[in-house]
Amino acid sequence: MPAHDPSPYSAPSASPDSAFARRRLLQGAGAAALWGAGLPAAWAQNRAAGLAGTTLRVATYKGNWRALLQAAGLANTPYKIEWKELNNGVLHIEALNGDALDLGSGSEIPPVFAARSQAKVKLIAVVHEDLNNQVTLARKDTAIQSIADLKGKRVGYVRATTAHYFLAKQLAEVGLGFNDIQAISLAPADGLSAFVRGDLDAWAIYGYNGQIARLQQGARVLKTGVGYLSGNFPVYANPNALNDLQRSAAIADYLVRLKQAYAWANGQFLDYAKAQSAETRTPVGDLVELFNRRSHDYSLGPVTPKVVAGHQDVADTFLKLGVLDGPAKVAPLWDTRFDKVLCG
Repeated sequence: MPAHDPSPYSAPSASPDSAFARRRLLQGAGAAALWGAGLPAAWAQNRAAGLAGTTLRVATYKGNWRALLQAAGLANTPYKIEWKELNNGVLHIEALNGDALDLGSGSEIPPVFAARSQAKVKLIAVVHEDLNNQVTLARKDTAIQSIADLKGKRVGYVRATTAHYFLAKQLAEVGLGFNDIQAISLAPADGLSAFVRGDLDAWAIYGYNGQIARLQQGARVLKTGVGYLSGNFPVYANPNALNDLQRSAAIADYLVRLKQAYAWANGQFLDYAKAQSAETRTPVGDLVELFNRRSHDYSLGPVTPKVVAGHQDVADTFLKLGVLDGPAKVAPLWDTRFDKVLCG
């Protein structure tokens, strides 16, 4: 796929004839150059034009994009958003591949499997998220003080997730592998129950469950995801939506709103936490505590060579771990057509 596909955007027209000429340009070979040279300014001037009849089908997690845009005051879009709550990146990929969704998101890992199966999905931007909420924990009543101490111990993790990846990296760093521990794959909620009961000595986990174990059970943090994970969470897109002029225009507008919303949240997190809490029932104080411990601010950025290279490392690591049944090349999934919008 070329770096820049035909764009629906153009500068304001001075006459019907010039408007017609521009539409023809946007449908022809000159579209890529028009996108690269003038899209951000043209988009800013005309983003609402002609999108009233357009609908974007967007997947969100509880307390995520929908709550973020509403809290930031950016939810009044010139197109309709049909929200679909899917709290699993694999479900986002499946819905996109089945043409039941236009946009979704998740970690780098579901797209690795999408690349292997040649699913119909593209990755068009990257959300940079906190890595301090991706942790390897030890129970407070064990003698475990470091990753090296995990040898022979019962260690929970979530297979084929970021927890699987960073645990593998942390073990390898001290000369250990999964064969050196009693590795137990559990869903997050089941892992928390096992950790609380004492059925696990340590646990590699992400998100709020790890915070519960730390705050309520006194778990010790052995390592966070910093230095092991990229922190990149791709925005997934349906190729059919990208190739539709109206929906592609709406996606560009949506991405800019999302970028602005993340920037707003970094300075107004209490307001965002209240919106998150309303959807997730997570106490506002716990959300604020997570935010205050963050590894870095939240942001939305473009596709870069470093992003793609980091993603390929995830695929290669999972192949070595036996999670994949063969090599997966992720570069063809990445699409840079919105980079100018995100950098503008």
